[in-house]
Amino acid sequence: MKHKKSAPTPKLREDLYSLHKHLRAEMKKKWDRVLPFNELVLDRWEKASFLKAKKGASVYDSSYIYGNVAIGKNTWVGPFTILDGSGGKITIGDYCSISSGVQIYTHNAMKWAVSGGKASYEWKNVNIGSCCYIGPYSLITMGNKIGHHSVVGAHSFVNKSIPPYSIAFGIPAKVVGKVKVKGKDVSIEYF
Repeated sequence: MKHKKSAPTPKLREDLYSLHKHLRAEMKKKWDRVLPFNELVLDRWEKASFLKAKKGASVYDSSYIYGNVAIGKNTWVGPFTILDGSGGKITIGDYCSISSGVQIYTHNAMKWAVSGGKASYEWKNVNIGSCCYIGPYSLITMGNKIGHHSVVGAHSFVNKSIPPYSIAFGIPAKVVGKVKVKGKDVSIEYF
């Protein structure tokens, strides 16, 4: 038996389009932003709450979350991110910024793939300390730790742990400086 595909009724389509126009105009006026329809309709604080993230955290609708992921208070998880805790646990501290396109993995299937399935997957936890900035499109591999108050630059490949108060970037990421924090004052010192 064939199933008929049902398209939204013209009235429903018209109502959705009207809702989109209204929400888009409201967002533009209030925040000077133009977002995809799903981000206008869905609440990123509600998604964080659903994930049992701590108070004040937000997770964009376009963020893919798998497995065991713990998100600290006031942490922002941007759009188009992948937090894959299916092979271990990802722990993200408080006051972190996980920028757009960041990918974090707790497993590695390389040995399994090249052995034709004879070797096992590898699994290890990932820990990101509090007060960290992970730049856009960075990738953090399994088993690594990012220390408190650290910066990972955009497009970095983190395959080794980063000590606290560090600035690291590159492919692979290397520590290139230090972060100093005294109250509200933050200074960056490059080597």
